[in-house]
Amino acid sequence: MRPELRISSRRFIANIEAVRARIAPSELMLVMKDDAYGHGITWAVETAQSAGVDWFGGYDVAGGLEIRRILERPARVFAWATSTDAEIDEALLQQIDLGVGTDEYLGRVISRARILGATARVHLKIDTGLHRNGVLVEDWSETMAVVRAAERSGSLELVGVWSHLAEASDAEDDDAQQVFLGAIAAAASSGDEPQWQHLTASAASWWRPELRGSMSRVGAFCYGIRSADGPDLEGVEPIAELTATVLGTSGDDTLVGIGSFDGLPSTLAGMPVGTRSGTRRLLSIGPTSSVVSGDGLEIGDQVSVFGAGGRGECDATTLAESIGTVGEEILTRLTPRVRRVVVD
Repeated sequence: MRPELRISSRRFIANIEAVRARIAPSELMLVMKDDAYGHGITWAVETAQSAGVDWFGGYDVAGGLEIRRILERPARVFAWATSTDAEIDEALLQQIDLGVGTDEYLGRVISRARILGATARVHLKIDTGLHRNGVLVEDWSETMAVVRAAERSGSLELVGVWSHLAEASDAEDDDAQQVFLGAIAAAASSGDEPQWQHLTASAASWWRPELRGSMSRVGAFCYGIRSADGPDLEGVEPIAELTATVLGTSGDDTLVGIGSFDGLPSTLAGMPVGTRSGTRRLLSIGPTSSVVSGDGLEIGDQVSVFGAGGRGECDATTLAESIGTVGEEILTRLTPRVRRVVVD
């Protein structure tokens, strides 16, 4: 039998509600990159809409268009990766908000909007020190002049200012906020202050309320994926459990049907897994099967590779910490051989 990622809609909605309560009055933008962190974007969009989510972050235009296709009621969709002209056209036609962080990209967005007779909804990015694109402080005023001219011509609407935090230290993030607030003030001095101001992603949105703007971009925490080396999150728990079926036994060990071809890193050997009789150890990981310590399990029994800890397993982030990565990578590595099953 194929391994399964068993996903809980109930937990997902509860996590969304917990995040909203934590970040209020900041608006939640639910980030859905990498196929909703490996959980499946169709399910995630439909479930989030049922929970009342009104803002979705799709990373690139392709992801934004997929979200727009799934949506059953009006909602805003934000795509922040720099795009081709053809992608810009699709975004404008499907009313995708665009995150813009360079003058070159801004110029192309304005040009395509004029050609199509559309108005681009733009969130302009200020570089606050991470250097993951963004308009430099010294260029901000000049870029804002271009934005305001495009607004007067009807080809652009500046709806937001945004940035990324480095999250290297509180002091650096404090400095970044000052740059961010300065950019908003400069924007307001030349026209209306943009309604949507978003600087923080999951960790800073949760732990640094003073850094939140009118909107917070939260992805991993809504799926119950805590930060690497970070504490547990009050009211938030993993929404997915990765399970594999016992295929047979060999001496004192048990063979289970999941391996590296399913996206399970072979370097996770030695980590705990959960069974009906408690915690066991993952001894080795082969291409399509793995060996778990101990006897007493029967063919057809289920082994939990990661989840919420109900059978002695750890969460995805604990696995990730053991190999020097982050919890979302454990989930997004899973291949299509792993069946996604919604359990409640």
